Amino acid sequence: MAIILPYGKAICYSGYRQGQSPKTEIPTKEQIAEDLNILVKDGYQYIRMYDPNLHARRVLEIIREKQLPLKCMIGIDSDPEVNNPNCPFNDGREYSPEELRNNIARNDAEIDALIQLAEEFDEEIVALSVGNENTPEWTAHMVPAKRLLSHAERLKKATNKPITFCEIVPAWEKLQELGNYLDIISIHSYPLHDGLTIDVALKTNQEHLQRVKNIFPNKQVIFTEMGWTTMTNSKMKPGQACVENQKRYIAEISEWMEREHIIGFIFEAFDEPWKGNTPADSECNWGLYYLDRTHK
Repeated sequence: MAIILPYGKAICYSGYRQGQSPKTEIPTKEQIAEDLNILVKDGYQYIRMYDPNLHARRVLEIIREKQLPLKCMIGIDSDPEVNNPNCPFNDGREYSPEELRNNIARNDAEIDALIQLAEEFDEEIVALSVGNENTPEWTAHMVPAKRLLSHAERLKKATNKPITFCEIVPAWEKLQELGNYLDIISIHSYPLHDGLTIDVALKTNQEHLQRVKNIFPNKQVIFTEMGWTTMTNSKMKPGQACVENQKRYIAEISEWMEREHIIGFIFEAFDEPWKGNTPADSECNWGLYYLDRTHK
């Protein structure tokens, strides 16, 4: 198995603060510089971002201007290209044929933007992703595997970067053609989302990694999302979402990944208030740092 990305401490980064979001105001360069300095100080070497947008461009500019020891994996956040009646998150919405055509065109434009970023920031970008959780039966942004493969082919032809796709573990069993073409297999593993407790979290992550390695024995397999939220009002197992368990989880998986030289992007660097309907929503509280940038 060829190691394409050398081991390094990794984390997902979305810098939106109170009152900011991808559709409203984005972080300033000063705010981004503060965030990145915190991550560098705490030893992170890789960050993962989700869109080739202005926020990502500012991050890459800061890394270059300040010569920070950070490398970025970046992908696209695809719009749905087919309807998914099984999705529990979109209230049964069905996109019209015209909307789906527009989404396809938008996704193609995002690949173009990703290629442009990779050309401009060759030293700062370490890998590219063709999408994020686009194939499970519950996804709100479903994209056919053939389309993901065509995006991977475009990125390989236009850039010199390793190409990956970020997806949950069970989905990889149905994505062998895509996986065989990719350079890196990226998995998402959340024991808490699976209804499990902190006592079996590390073992679950280890089992998930081995499960995907068994499918792709000749590929580097990494985690692009793994984490532990500190608050929830959902149906996660009661009492499990708390700071104490997050601290234990991060300590245990970090020791394992460092020992075995496994790359794992922790989700998420900072709490994200824009994601939830209430401050108690789990999606707002995955950060290792509070909104004020202090350690949990």
